[in-house]
Amino acid sequence: MAEKPSRTRPLLVGNWKMNGLRASEAEVSALAKGLDGARADIWLCPPITLLSHFIGAFKGKPLSWGAQDCHAQESGAHTGDVSAEMLADVGAVSVIVGHSERRRDHAETNAMVRSKLSAVQRAGMVAIVCIGETLEERERGDVLPVLEKQLRESLPEEVDGSKTVLAYEPVWAIGTGKVPSGDEIVEVHGFLRERLDACGAAGVPILYGGSLGPSNADWLLRLDNVDGGLIGTASLKASSFLEVIRACQQG
Repeated sequence: MAEKPSRTRPLLVGNWKMNGLRASEAEVSALAKGLDGARADIWLCPPITLLSHFIGAFKGKPLSWGAQDCHAQESGAHTGDVSAEMLADVGAVSVIVGHSERRRDHAETNAMVRSKLSAVQRAGMVAIVCIGETLEERERGDVLPVLEKQLRESLPEEVDGSKTVLAYEPVWAIGTGKVPSGDEIVEVHGFLRERLDACGAAGVPILYGGSLGPSNADWLLRLDNVDGGLIGTASLKASSFLEVIRACQQG
């Protein structure tokens, strides 16, 4: 397994999904206290019900804040939806778009993901674009073609590298405890890096997600072209998220 030729400052994004109540503030407080000296950028994406409160409560702490989705339009008759401009207005700096759970649960297409990415960047934030293959697609040997199609159709022709992050999350690994082998991850991230370089987006970080946690962060975050992680369950507790963060301190 190839490793990073040199250590760069990794990006770790905690995706809380549909988890968290006001009482979860205690976990964020414990996390913030443990970040002194951390050589990583830490972004948290809590539920929309907590986002504004947390941004205010933890102002000045070494944390940045993001949302888990947005509507493509700036405003309008879209009951229950939240625009990118609304998220930016409360202090969010990033938005996750195209997560496999939204593609599955809400039938989001690559075209829809692309329109949301445009909305996020229109509002001056960073779009964290998720792509990944299903188990069926992997077993057919279609991993790279599937990812190339998602990448091509989810990103604009001209990629703004300063406002884009790419997250590779094999769908079959999310929340299952299973992860691809190191060689498989290196192959995919190398492929994605080549494609990004070819469209002038060499500076876009590529995160790995899918059952990334304390038990595997030490080797996953060292792999070539893995610039950080998109972390689900392990980001809900300060103790487990700090273990992942500490893995960035090694090597």
